[in-house]
Amino acid sequence: MEPLFTTEFPIRYHELDSNGNVRPVTLLNYLQDAAGMHARRLGVSVADLHAHGVTWVLSRIHLVIDRYPRSGDTVLMHTWPATREGLFTCREFELFDEVGRVAGRATTSWALLNLATRRPVKLEGTLPPYPLLPRRAIDDPFASLPPFPDDATCEMKFRVLRSDLDINHHVNNTVFAGWALDTVPDDVAAGSLAELEIAFRSEVLYGDSVISRCSMVEIGETSICLHQIIKEQDNKELARLRTTWRK
Repeated sequence: MEPLFTTEFPIRYHELDSNGNVRPVTLLNYLQDAAGMHARRLGVSVADLHAHGVTWVLSRIHLVIDRYPRSGDTVLMHTWPATREGLFTCREFELFDEVGRVAGRATTSWALLNLATRRPVKLEGTLPPYPLLPRRAIDDPFASLPPFPDDATCEMKFRVLRSDLDINHHVNNTVFAGWALDTVPDDVAAGSLAELEIAFRSEVLYGDSVISRCSMVEIGETSICLHQIIKEQDNKELARLRTTWRK
């Protein structure tokens, strides 16, 4: 078993935004797909874990986009598990274009969820051993993201659809990002997303209604937005996000 896994993703037309760049949510899907392919080789895929009554859930994402792939490009991705301790394991990613230039980097934190209790379980004693590559793509200790301010610049309501669900029967992590990005003001979104951070706090299920809120906290050469996704029924916080935008 190798700690480093490499795969390619050709950019397809339906993955492009209105500027001809690959959508940020598509890049998150690539991360998820590469992680799944490598986990299968390591014997810790979702299917492997379901057989033991547990599954992977994503706790944190930090994605940095240095340059956007476009139609006809192919993304070369490296991924590897870097740390494994207590309740969490970090998986890293590097994205390159066809000539070897860095297109982006990401670090993620994952936990194991007991399917019956919906509670996290310790990795030790639950996962089989697999090799680690102790190098971080982004040196992020995953400190808490800032709480959402009192006032929202923009907010939108979404109802969870069947198409939002994944194999764990809850809303997939990439959907949270889409909800947040849709609330960014037009003048900011006219630029390009440079950085995306997500802290997942609770799962979201079919039929739930959520409110995605955005607040501008810094405007300059780069704009920074704080985001919060809450459950409409009881205002429970489901996720916090922070996005950084280039003009």
